[in-house]
Amino acid sequence: MKEKLTVVILFGGQSSEHDVSCKSAVTIINSLNTDKYNPVLIGITKEGRWLLTGFADQITDGTWRISGTPAILSPDACDQCVLIWDSGQIRKLPVDVIFPVLHGMYGEDGTVQGLFELSQIPYVGCGVLASAVSMDKLYTKIIVDTLGIRQARYVGIPVSDLKDMDTVVSNVEAELAYPVFVKPSKSGSSQGVSKAADQKELIQALNLAAKHDSKILVEETIAGREIECAVLGYGSTTQASGVGEILAAEAFYSYDAKYNNPQSQTVISPDLPSQTTAKLQEYAVRIFQAVDGFGLSRVDFFVEHSTGEIVFNEINTLPGFTSISMYPMLFRACGLDTDQLVDELIALAMERRK
Repeated sequence: MKEKLTVVILFGGQSSEHDVSCKSAVTIINSLNTDKYNPVLIGITKEGRWLLTGFADQITDGTWRISGTPAILSPDACDQCVLIWDSGQIRKLPVDVIFPVLHGMYGEDGTVQGLFELSQIPYVGCGVLASAVSMDKLYTKIIVDTLGIRQARYVGIPVSDLKDMDTVVSNVEAELAYPVFVKPSKSGSSQGVSKAADQKELIQALNLAAKHDSKILVEETIAGREIECAVLGYGSTTQASGVGEILAAEAFYSYDAKYNNPQSQTVISPDLPSQTTAKLQEYAVRIFQAVDGFGLSRVDFFVEHSTGEIVFNEINTLPGFTSISMYPMLFRACGLDTDQLVDELIALAMERRK
């Protein structure tokens, strides 16, 4: 009988998306086939402590932060293990594969992926390069510019430039008309994102975004439908799901609109021309391949109201797996249940190391 694979589920993290990560982790843990996998649950607190916990219930109620046992991933490629502090001693637990369920900074930006590479343990999802450039919206735009795919016009601003706010505002106003969207270049779940209709709101939005990152992206407003497409695989094997539409309950799909407003809705297989859906799927795969994606991503677009044109928005290399997350819903609509999706992602991780 084939032995079970030991799978580390790494969740939590130091980003503003810590709580979303915990919810995603519970979904993935509950979807694991325990006949095939031996799950090891390790959470990272907001302060950066790594803690081993035993049950998904402890993630749901938050007690893992109090009762967890210190445990870290060894960077030693000869060990390929987790180091666990147990009764005053350190024991090594061999690991076969890592499933990072970490959204945002220090989890989705290539940093923890670098640790996985050092450890030489197979892991789910994009590598260091794809994670880093996709997390940084400004650099994603630079790459997509080479593909000939339309995206919103933008201005990139280092936070250090805000010392001369008048010049920054003048530069933005010279390039873009109000209203504009202001985003931290590296942030997820719409954290630190706001819409500015005039100069006063622009300054407020810039100061808010500066709390989340050292670079800021200011974009023209695209009036259109918010459409998302999931991708799975790598290189020429990459497959796209169908598409889904976000119906935000607020002016845009902010963090609160996404997770706290029950009036926000997601629609699977929205009413779109078949050629538009096909083009969205093609673009999603091309962008995923261009950033050297592996495993999974969700690619977000607008379909402009006035022209019907597709406008690329952003790519998310570790999309959510919560009960309202689009990524698993899109593949479920294709006939791939979440347990099968998790199984396929782990298989891809193991395949990368062959």
